[in-house]
Amino acid sequence: MKFCSDCGSVIEKRIPDGDNLERDCCTKCDSIFYSNPRVIVGTVPIKNNKVLLCKRAIQPRYGLWTLPAGFLENGETIEEGAFRETKEETNTEVKMGNLYAIFNIPQINQVYMLHLAEVINEDYCSTSESLEVKFFSESEIPWDDLAFPFVPTTLKNYFIDSKKGEYPLSTQIIERPPRKSS
Repeated sequence: MKFCSDCGSVIEKRIPDGDNLERDCCTKCDSIFYSNPRVIVGTVPIKNNKVLLCKRAIQPRYGLWTLPAGFLENGETIEEGAFRETKEETNTEVKMGNLYAIFNIPQINQVYMLHLAEVINEDYCSTSESLEVKFFSESEIPWDDLAFPFVPTTLKNYFIDSKKGEYPLSTQIIERPPRKSS
């Protein structure tokens, strides 16, 4: 951020009075602009113990498989956002279930929140965000072609939990390993 969205003056990075972190601050009107993590919401859409996955039609990770998920919009609950993202990426509606997984990903300032969801109809199809939409049993999951680290973790947990018939909320941190110095 270079200029204040309130008055148009120059922004500087500094620690505001009473704070302990550096923020974007206006040099004229003293407005403070906070940069906070983004919330990603989605579902684990299930029918007959199979999971509905989407092959990405957009970057990043074009052509790889993922669970339907995306950024929470202002004015939405996490359930509403997860339902919307599922509809946008699969063209089908789901019956929302319980919150199932939370992933903290601090290096990219994101928090993922995934709900279990039951696929109601078999009207799913590709969309502008998904090249292909398909149900997979555990043995059919394209494990080597999954888009993001949260996807295999969520799928493995789901299939373990489905055998027990219990679906506890899990919270995990995904951290990128430090780069090796050369």
